[in-house]
Amino acid sequence: MAATASIALIIRADPLTSAVPVEALRIALGLAAGENPITVILIGPAVRLLAEESDEIIDLEILEKYLPSLEHLQIPFLLVYPSGPPPDLQEGFAVTVGTIESARQAMAAADRVLVF
Repeated sequence: MAATASIALIIRADPLTSAVPVEALRIALGLAAGENPITVILIGPAVRLLAEESDEIIDLEILEKYLPSLEHLQIPFLLVYPSGPPPDLQEGFAVTVGTIESARQAMAAADRVLVF
């Protein structure tokens, strides 16, 4: 039996201007269905993926389809906020607020790193 490899999936693209962040969350959900532990790191504008106010997110209907599963599986999210006030976040997710340094540490500790 193969050993499991931990995964850090970093999303830094802006979900208001690109469909990539929502697609990255879909990929994270697929990876979480396997045996490999995964941490999703949202950096800067990508933090909006878990915001209460999400009406302007590209592919919002797809995001809304996947968020309940991400919440149910309690996939850990590490959030690195952009400058300015943080958005109000949806409740129920396994969220830790971190810094760029804590994101670097999470990436260094992972066996695999995916960046979007």
